[in-house]
Amino acid sequence: MTQKVLLVDDDRAVREALGQTLDLAGLSPVLAGSYIEAKDHITDAFAGIIVSDLRMPGKDGFALLEHARRVDSELPVILLTGEGDVPAAVRGMASGAFDFLEKPCTPRDFLVVVEKALKTRALVLENRALKRELTRGDAAARLLVGTSPVAEALREATRAAARSGAEVLITGAPGAGNSKVAEVIHLLSAAAMRAFVKLPAVSLTPEALLAGIGRAEGGTLYLDEVADLPAAVQFALLEGLENRPATRLIAGTYRPLASLAETGQFNPDLYWKLDVVRVRVPSLSERPEDIPQLFRAYVQTACEQSSLPMPEIPPELTAQLMAQPWPGNSRALMSEAMRFAMGLTPAPQEAALGLVERMAQVERFLLIEALTRARGHATEAAAALQLPRKTFYDKLARHRIRPEDYR
Repeated sequence: MTQKVLLVDDDRAVREALGQTLDLAGLSPVLAGSYIEAKDHITDAFAGIIVSDLRMPGKDGFALLEHARRVDSELPVILLTGEGDVPAAVRGMASGAFDFLEKPCTPRDFLVVVEKALKTRALVLENRALKRELTRGDAAARLLVGTSPVAEALREATRAAARSGAEVLITGAPGAGNSKVAEVIHLLSAAAMRAFVKLPAVSLTPEALLAGIGRAEGGTLYLDEVADLPAAVQFALLEGLENRPATRLIAGTYRPLASLAETGQFNPDLYWKLDVVRVRVPSLSERPEDIPQLFRAYVQTACEQSSLPMPEIPPELTAQLMAQPWPGNSRALMSEAMRFAMGLTPAPQEAALGLVERMAQVERFLLIEALTRARGHATEAAAALQLPRKTFYDKLARHRIRPEDYR
């Protein structure tokens, strides 16, 4: 990646002379005569540094330094000072400037400081890239638990949404895990090292929204239950995002946003901005085979948070959990896991299914558990369950289970 030097000075002669020095050194100068001209070049992905005159008409070098640190606190800014401005430059160093040079300076002195700043910037960007690759490799697998085909489809949809870089609308029943999916999309995106700001839509004011957009600049803003966003805040959101194009918007909802937009209960312009990439989060009832793994993960998290030992989870409890409808989805399962981790008896829930249906769910769980342990080898799984091969395959067909999904 070619490194650049954003050179900002209102004095055209100085600007062009320093630009020529950079050109001769094989660097790539980007010349700007004011804060306004320079501002749009400054992003957290800028592969270079900033050299700015301290004293300029309008917004000066201090304003540029403040803006640069707000966008990326690790972006090096070198301040150029005139005679008598050294105390001001020292204040700039205290505010986060990388270094300062007193004008006029020799080309050699200028290039020594610039090259030092460029090396620092290259190291920062390299470290970020490495961290991002590590995050990309395991965020979906680590945070979106489950071995079912439904769970894998969710992970793939999440990865695709992250790659797109576009706005995302996440749909799913209450408690299904919309906010968790939003977090994974952020972690898999190019903005993974920037802020992830989550705001509840129902209690949001225009002022709180704009403050949230500011905190998320260059990162991701997630609006939970966006259908509950007050009308005034919807307009503020559209305006705020236009002024901060680097901020990515993800919204979650369990309500039919398209219908609300058609009937005027939701701003149509905002709906079309949101509904670019859509990710649907399945409910637990759509993937009962994932419940044992999810429950174990929630119990482990609860134990770690409370410094408790990890208890054994009896198979009878696992079968009981799989047989329940879980209208509260993951949120309800987390509460059950917390009670179990604390040594409390799981609260009984009213069965929504008859005995035959509940026994079928238990049978499905045992088949999947055997295949998982056998890594998809049907013969080994059938032997573990002490079932004849034909009977085992008949049961797989009845439950629409494919051994290859568990290899």
